[in-house]
Amino acid sequence: MKYIFFSIIFGILIIVGVMLSSGLRTSSGDQTVSVNNVAIVDGKQIIDLTAKGGYLPRKSTAKAGIPTILRVNTNGTFDCSSTVRIPSMDIAQNLSQSGVTDIDLGNPKAGLLNGTCGMGMYPFEIDFQ
Repeated sequence: MKYIFFSIIFGILIIVGVMLSSGLRTSSGDQTVSVNNVAIVDGKQIIDLTAKGGYLPRKSTAKAGIPTILRVNTNGTFDCSSTVRIPSMDIAQNLSQSGVTDIDLGNPKAGLLNGTCGMGMYPFEIDFQ
C-alpha cells in the first residue's frame, strides 16, 4: 500500500513538473521574438540592444533607408558580448563594461543585418524593411 501511495505521489510530481517547465518556457518568452526596441528620435532611428551573455532582443525589426544608430547597453558585461561584430559592414566595436555605446549603421538598405559577439557565439539580427 505504501509503495502504491508513493508511486502515485511521484507520478503526480513528475506530471506537475513537466507542466510547469513547459509553461515557464512559453510564459518567459522566446528571445528571438521581435519586440518594440526601435524608436525614431530627431530623424534618427535608434535600435536598443542589451549586451550581457548575449544580446537582447535577438531579433529586431526596423525601417530601411533612414539614419540608424545601434545603441548597445551594458551593465557589468565582461563576456564576449562586450564586443559587437557586424561583418557585412566591417564593424568590430568594443563596448564599455557598463554604459551605452552608439554604433552608426548609416542608412541601411532593406534586408537582414546579422551581428555577433566577438567570438561568434551570440548572434543577433535586424530586419530592415
